[in-house]
Amino acid sequence: MNDKNIPFSPPDISQEEIDEVIDTLKSGWITTGPKTKQLEKDIAKYCETENATCLNSATAGLELVLRMFDIGEGDEVITTPYTFAATANVILHTGAKPVFADILDNEFNIDPKKIADVFTEKTKAVIPVDFAGYPVDYDEIKNVVNENKNKFKPKKGSLQEHFDRAIILADSAHSFGASYKNKMIGNVTDFAVFSFHAVKNLVTAEGGCITFNSFDNLSSEEIYKNLQLLSLHGQSKDALTKMKLGGWKYNIELAGYKCNMTDIQASIGLVQLKRYENELLPKRKRIFEIYNEQFKDDDRFIIPPFNSENKKTSYHLYPIRINGADEEKRNNIIQKMTDRKIAVNVHFIPVVMHSAYTKLGFSIKDFPYTYKAYQNEISLPIYSSLLEEDVYRVCESLKAIV
Repeated sequence: MNDKNIPFSPPDISQEEIDEVIDTLKSGWITTGPKTKQLEKDIAKYCETENATCLNSATAGLELVLRMFDIGEGDEVITTPYTFAATANVILHTGAKPVFADILDNEFNIDPKKIADVFTEKTKAVIPVDFAGYPVDYDEIKNVVNENKNKFKPKKGSLQEHFDRAIILADSAHSFGASYKNKMIGNVTDFAVFSFHAVKNLVTAEGGCITFNSFDNLSSEEIYKNLQLLSLHGQSKDALTKMKLGGWKYNIELAGYKCNMTDIQASIGLVQLKRYENELLPKRKRIFEIYNEQFKDDDRFIIPPFNSENKKTSYHLYPIRINGADEEKRNNIIQKMTDRKIAVNVHFIPVVMHSAYTKLGFSIKDFPYTYKAYQNEISLPIYSSLLEEDVYRVCESLKAIV
């Protein structure tokens, strides 16, 4: 047996990222500064959007958008139970109620028809999730939201008044570099939020970003200013401006939060973005294709249904399903893969199965397709530094075990 460990998802850090971080450390500017601002511009250009705001996490990004639009107590936000808890946690943080809509059968993404079933006059936002980097059916979701315009009642005196419908806030944590109908994810919905956590396609150690355009008479610059206020204590000046000679005076315009990105993080991201399209993403795609080729004609396995002409995945995860397996069998397979020194994972334990949510009255029994997908899913290693010989070892091991 091969004794080499195959980890699940280590970051791909080259000497160029290391050099850029050292440059930052020597520059005397290590918190939010010029490199963070440059990364925002570069991401907006890559995603073909007017603007972008970098933060310390995607979680912060989701919450700040909800708070910017005064979504809170008495409001409802629709999302999927098939996601990491952060997607739903931020709804609870604001005081709003998370409302879950089941996923499509034999697919991992939210079912637009199920969104329609739970839409009410209290619905202020919908948070779809691009599971594994594969875009949701955005046009169908937009149709549902528009068909329910008559139920939308914006909160007076809030930025909600710029909308005549619920806001679509995409949890695109997995889908940086993906596209929907030839539009980059980040430029498909009202807001999109990306994660740059260490296990993501593009990393900044910890970090995230919101992308957006202007709406109605609400300019992207005004949105950017609001997000900057919310992300740094409500200060009228960011740190870069305050440090200029004579720039010490500022005002706290609102009781904001503390979730800005640092230039140390941004320096990693700047290099990652340069490498992304021609190096990091193609390597992921190649691994994804090998897995598909190895498992597609074996009826013991259900390969990811990521094959729509209108959707281009970012190859963030490879979620294979074991045909006919239940949780116990799936877990035993994972243990045997671990015994062979191959790290695999499960994405995700549905939010409504965690005790924090069962205590609120949610039950997985109400989401049969979510449980059906979860009970036999195994995420295989897929990352840009994974060697092809190790990919084939993963395939051979899984086939032998199953």
